[in-house]
Amino acid sequence: MTTTFIDTHAHLDGEEFQDDLPEVIARAKAAGVEKIFVPAIDLVHLPDLMNVCRKYPDTLHPMIGLHPEEVRDDWKDVLKNMKQHLLDNLAGTNDEPRCIAVGEVGLDYYWSREYEHEQLEAFEEQVKWAVECQLPLMIHCRKAQNEMVKLLRKYEKDLPGGVFHCFTGNDKEAAELLSFQRFVLGIGGVLTFKSSNLREMLPTHVPLNRIVLETDSPYMAPTPNRGKRNESAFVALVLKQLAQSYQVSEEEIAVQTNANVQRVFGVGVMDKAV
Repeated sequence: MTTTFIDTHAHLDGEEFQDDLPEVIARAKAAGVEKIFVPAIDLVHLPDLMNVCRKYPDTLHPMIGLHPEEVRDDWKDVLKNMKQHLLDNLAGTNDEPRCIAVGEVGLDYYWSREYEHEQLEAFEEQVKWAVECQLPLMIHCRKAQNEMVKLLRKYEKDLPGGVFHCFTGNDKEAAELLSFQRFVLGIGGVLTFKSSNLREMLPTHVPLNRIVLETDSPYMAPTPNRGKRNESAFVALVLKQLAQSYQVSEEEIAVQTNANVQRVFGVGVMDKAV
């Protein structure tokens, strides 16, 4: 296959990649990955994220956002600083690769609802950033789809779009999310797990023009690498499984998911960072 493709979600700024990031990037390129989108999770590590993206400006594209599991009592001050960083980035005043999305943001009530209200407020604030800056959202959601959907409906007409990251749900959940017409589902390694229903559900209920590829590196490595550190090269395994599930060529999956990325993020496989 000659067409390259995109990993829309990889935490390559994490400590898991400190020792061998050049090799990780090289393996991704060799596997056909031309671009990798890197979400922020907090304010403290934002400089590290930007430094990594600065080293690979044609490959890595940053996002700015506060992950719901990082929301604490100081979330208002954190978001104030993050928003200023975002605005400076978009204005080109801080010599960084241009931010392509607001993320990784959302709601996560999987482990605890201790910061339930703070997460909701922080998420809504960042949804407003997406509207104000006309940037797509990279949304993380666990055990909170009802709350997330209710909040997003308030801004649906004004949001430019985004990704429901790491989708692992059923057909009804997919239909609800796809009712947001400018959004797509992020499909990663879970697709390859024996326990997953995605291989059967997606072709029946989700058109290919509503899917983007992702790894969520270093987490959720696809079979046969499950349990190992995930990396962007492994997104090729997700692409291969999607092709088998939809009964189309890998080339068609690459072309269509690239077009979906271009539509949502305004970034294509041949674009260079600015």
